[in-house]
Amino acid sequence: MDEKVQTNSKSVISLTLGILSIVLPIIGLIIGFIGLVISRKSLKEIEKTNERGRGLAISGFICSIVGVVIHFLWILLAILFFYLYASVDFELQFISFPFLGNSI
Repeated sequence: MDEKVQTNSKSVISLTLGILSIVLPIIGLIIGFIGLVISRKSLKEIEKTNERGRGLAISGFICSIVGVVIHFLWILLAILFFYLYASVDFELQFISFPFLGNSI
């Protein structure tokens, strides 16, 4: 008789978390790291037990990486804009306009 091979449940969870890490704006970075951990565990389990779901686990791993990179870039961009805005505001306080008589 043929044994029915099951799909690894962690691989499905890792794919779900990977997609959510791309879509959810605020907690996507955390979800992406959790998806990376679960997908690695899933791949190791699949190698040991010969379950199905290797493609799902790899897809979850890739989606989690993409989500983490996207959110990391957003954080970096926000820090850069905050730094640029703070330095521009600081520099405007010390600009003198000789034709206005330093009234600013």
